Amino acid sequence: MEHFTHFFLNIVDRAGYPGLFLVMAVGNMGMPVGTEFVVPAAGALAATGHLSSVWLAGLVATLGEVTGGLILYAVGYAGGRPFVTRYGRFLKVSEEKLDAFDAFYQRHGNIVVFICRFLPFVRGVSALPAGVSRMPKLYFIAYTAAGSAVFCFGLAYLGSLFGRHFNEIAPLIHKASTALVAVIALAIAYFVAERIVRSRRKARTQTP
Repeated sequence: MEHFTHFFLNIVDRAGYPGLFLVMAVGNMGMPVGTEFVVPAAGALAATGHLSSVWLAGLVATLGEVTGGLILYAVGYAGGRPFVTRYGRFLKVSEEKLDAFDAFYQRHGNIVVFICRFLPFVRGVSALPAGVSRMPKLYFIAYTAAGSAVFCFGLAYLGSLFGRHFNEIAPLIHKASTALVAVIALAIAYFVAERIVRSRRKARTQTP
């Protein structure tokens, strides 16, 4: 995983924004890119002048994620369960995981895609089961873009804070970005759980 990440970091360093777009797109098509490390690195590159703007880095990363997610969504939509049965093992998506996602999606709705944007490993393949479940495309794009924007702009800004010292404290940045993503995921999970509890209580009070 670490070798993969360094390889993709070199692409961003040498190719700039097009490289960042490509890396983020590939990372949302099942490739273990290590986006939670690549995005802060792009922010650091912007802070040191290798990229022109940290906000543009966040925008390009977001667009790359949405593009890669749409491609994987289209594959899932067109290929359906037969595709997962045949090729899912390469993306570590089994039929059991697909069933779990589908059940969660049916129960909680489109916000599931937004939540998946903050779950390590899951975020890179979540578009596939969304496509297989035939989630409406506009909702998929909206929730993916919203979650990716929070993820990419937040981590790009985090990386920019360290600038030239990024390489020296890269391991700490990796841990910090992972922790930040975990905190956001927990906060969202708490919000969703609270909504579920409230809706159930409301349903009980309305039941004669």
